[in-house]
Amino acid sequence: MHDEINEIIQDYDMNKITIGTIGSHSALNIFKGAKEEGFRTICLCKEEDQITYQRFPVADEIIILDDFKELLNREVQEKLRRLNTILVPHGSFIAYLDLDEVINDLQVPMFGNRHLLRFESNREKQKIWLQKAGLKQPRTFTAPHDINGLTIAKFPGAKGGKGYFLINTPEAFQTKAKDMIEKGFMKKEDMDQIYLQEYIFGVTIYPSYFNSRLNNEVELLCVDRRYESSIDSLGRISAKEQLNMNNLTPTYTVVGNIPITIRESLLSEYIRMGDNVTKISEEIAPPGIIGPFCLETIVTDVPEIFTFEISARIVAGTNVGIGISPYAYVKHGEEMYMGKRIAKELKVAIAKKKLNMIVT
Repeated sequence: MHDEINEIIQDYDMNKITIGTIGSHSALNIFKGAKEEGFRTICLCKEEDQITYQRFPVADEIIILDDFKELLNREVQEKLRRLNTILVPHGSFIAYLDLDEVINDLQVPMFGNRHLLRFESNREKQKIWLQKAGLKQPRTFTAPHDINGLTIAKFPGAKGGKGYFLINTPEAFQTKAKDMIEKGFMKKEDMDQIYLQEYIFGVTIYPSYFNSRLNNEVELLCVDRRYESSIDSLGRISAKEQLNMNNLTPTYTVVGNIPITIRESLLSEYIRMGDNVTKISEEIAPPGIIGPFCLETIVTDVPEIFTFEISARIVAGTNVGIGISPYAYVKHGEEMYMGKRIAKELKVAIAKKKLNMIVT
């Protein structure tokens, strides 16, 4: 696929490059940054979501899809290539498309390393990656009968926390899983892909980085927290009332993101963590991380940093940094944010004739 993408790039008109993505997740972020750097943009979205990209007019062209999987159709790919399109992947590529097809059959140049997207659907691969990078991780349990403390049950892929739940014993797991299936938060077949991870008490912190292959530097651009549906609203209910709610099943579905700044004494460790996972990425999936990535961490009161996941592409949490992230501002001295940083890297690569370094 690498050779095919290089051939496609060679046929592109470098004066008419279009930046495209699926209309979802962080598309406005990506499109706004592309427009500010002088690129045309193309949005592939469902008809019911078209209103978003009409009211926020940063997409020069909109292609309506009945299903995001139509991105892989030959006709759609041909049109994207005619428009000299470079796709920017985000969470919806992982959540709604077959990753094997994205990696092997999507013959449209993609900003970033598409091979690293596999790690989002395979938590064991993530675990090994983070372990090699020297990052502290919560314990994991191979099966429900191994649970011996407070544990969070998760599913693979970019599901935004949907269906996650807490348990502390094997018996509690069986009861809660049955309840989640009955309420429609998960399917019975999801049980085969369940991932059991020790629940760490602390504050969730999501630092987003940008690895510039052109500058050979990892940049920390913004930090956010997630606002997670019923679990975050649980604190508004008194303990006495919670005890009387027999059907209480809090979930972790992400409904939004909150920008935060972290204490400066933690920055050095977070910077080293970003450098370390980038270095290991070059070994496990050459040429390694290209562009944005995010570490999903918890900071305890010690303080101690545990990393429980990694996303090797732009995350929705970067949306909070559009024009206001203190880290991007201190680094670049301008209203920088992830979508604009992606576009700037593409712009420089085109000018230096190094586009093949940052697309796959």
